[in-house]
Amino acid sequence: MKARVEKLYRHLDPKPDAVVLANAVDPHLDQTFFYLFDVPCGLFEGSVAIAHPDGELDVLTGSLEEESARQAAKHDPHVRVHVVDRGEQTEALVKQLLGSASKVALNDRELTFELGKRFKKLLPGVEWVDASNAIRRTRVTKDASEIARLRTAGEIGSAVGREIPSILRAGLTELELAAEMEYRMNRHGASGRSFSTIVAFGAHGAEPHYAPGTTKLRSGDSIVCDFGAISERYASDITRSFHFGARDDELMRVHETVEKAQAAALAAVRPGVPAKEVHLAAARVIDASPWKGRLTHGVGHSIGLVVHDGWGYNSTAEDPLEEGMAITVEPGIYLPGHGGVRIEDDIVVTKSGYEFLTTAPRAYLEVPA
Repeated sequence: MKARVEKLYRHLDPKPDAVVLANAVDPHLDQTFFYLFDVPCGLFEGSVAIAHPDGELDVLTGSLEEESARQAAKHDPHVRVHVVDRGEQTEALVKQLLGSASKVALNDRELTFELGKRFKKLLPGVEWVDASNAIRRTRVTKDASEIARLRTAGEIGSAVGREIPSILRAGLTELELAAEMEYRMNRHGASGRSFSTIVAFGAHGAEPHYAPGTTKLRSGDSIVCDFGAISERYASDITRSFHFGARDDELMRVHETVEKAQAAALAAVRPGVPAKEVHLAAARVIDASPWKGRLTHGVGHSIGLVVHDGWGYNSTAEDPLEEGMAITVEPGIYLPGHGGVRIEDDIVVTKSGYEFLTTAPRAYLEVPA
């Protein structure tokens, strides 16, 4: 945990006397709290982490998570756990721990407005600065422990991706398939889903962020499944597209084009390449096809403690890829009124290119009705 605190401070300029990360109630939990305090379970509502320039970390939490917190800190001498069960106790201890600080950083992008006001009222003489950009730069590259957890989450998603064809049957609803996929992720070891599972039949596949409903699967339907697992707080994000029953020649060609677009994007991945080049490589393939302009979103985003981990890339993204970045590569083609195809994988950027974190088959597949 000390290494992560020190990594954060390397990105802070000017350096504050402390960085404060504060959780409200679920879902308003600052994931950087869990990045710095690497605790595998527990909700930690109302908890506070104070990170110091020397790498030390004070964690203020309630008795509901006391055991988890003490277990996580047991073998780390740089973490101090304080159990506080009332808001006024937390405020008094924050004031005590930050009593000599003149400049303190907050994660403005994740902090609730109410908590921000409370801190500023508690310590009126402090200069408050925003650490959000430094936090994003810190978390966008992953250490070995994070990559291992991302790989496990990706393996869980991939296992379910391989099983989806065996689940499909006429009359199955989108919601039923989504529920079965989430159940199977848990059976494979997930602690939950990393976002609301997307299952889209037929024309619904033309909407990238569609919410599944009661539509029933029919012969001739295309299928888009976008889903992910959580393993030890880390997320996966995988999309696979199928066809059920009688072949749709256009959507088969669309699928083949999306495969080629993803392959082109992956070929562009290596450290130092501006992220936009990965997007543009996919877009060039699609724009040279009969479906020019039907890629309607950026080709990927960072993934980590949350499925959209603070950074995405599109045709204008100048940020260079870095070794240790974990990102998605997800081109798609969407035909309103007809259907869509998206193929999405998680990768980690390596010294010479990339490694897959997700491995389910990507090729066009017709599932017999």
